[in-house]
Amino acid sequence: MKKILLTGVNGQVGHALQNRLMQYDVVALNREQLDLSDGAAIRRIVQMIQPDLIINPAAYTAVDKAETEPDLAYAINAIAPQILAEEAAKLNAALIHFSTDYVYDGSKPGAYVENDLVNPLSVYGKSKLAGEDAIRAVNLPHLILRTSWVYGAYGKNFLKTIIRLASERDSLRIVADQFGAPTSSESIADAVVSLLTPWQPQNASQTGIYHLTNQGKTTWHGFSCAIVDEYNQLAVSKNWPPLKANVENIAGIPTVEYPTPAARPVNSSLSNSKLNQVFKVMLPDWQAGLQQVMQLVKL
Repeated sequence: MKKILLTGVNGQVGHALQNRLMQYDVVALNREQLDLSDGAAIRRIVQMIQPDLIINPAAYTAVDKAETEPDLAYAINAIAPQILAEEAAKLNAALIHFSTDYVYDGSKPGAYVENDLVNPLSVYGKSKLAGEDAIRAVNLPHLILRTSWVYGAYGKNFLKTIIRLASERDSLRIVADQFGAPTSSESIADAVVSLLTPWQPQNASQTGIYHLTNQGKTTWHGFSCAIVDEYNQLAVSKNWPPLKANVENIAGIPTVEYPTPAARPVNSSLSNSKLNQVFKVMLPDWQAGLQQVMQLVKL
């Protein structure tokens, strides 16, 4: 049986993955147990555990804060993945690592494919791209899975924020000119488990970068409306308190009216065709992903 080292189990994706990997011999570590800003600790722990596979969903994800903490962002998002890859290679192990739509600048009209030009606009995006490059420079079997707009029932994320704000305010103003696929941590975890069977690490042709998102696209405004609508449909059966803001009170605004320290890509749509062609894995549409997560939300 494969021995798997799973990082970031207190994060959204790590938490969802831990729940689905019970059939494997999994060593699941949180930030306190494995500090990804400590390179020596990473090397020591990987060699102590001796995994066959490392799955690394852990990351520095505070996109705006990264603008003022670039060293920490690079330590966790670039240097740590390189060390994980190097230590895995010593063990003849494989690596699954997660990246982001933020490696693109969003100027492409249609969905991005894996070999499109990368041009990150933020420190976060640049640090994640540096992590991709560092892994690719190490000779080991790996999957780099770029995803987008990640949220879930667990942890802090956009969905939780919208529910909180809609319960506190009569109206909301949400950006309506950035496009992407909200991707649930549950869908990501399901897809990764589905990948473990068709992925043959010794098959070098399978190694590389893949886009992995829920299907379809919307805006942050469209996602917010869907969250509130789904909440309202479940409120009675779940005994949830009514929201103050309903869909009619959620206004769409342009990005210029909501400035942030870090620039975001206007278009974050990622094509999943390669993932489907190589592994026959396809995630559900983002609305189905939202419905699955809302059933798990605890208030």
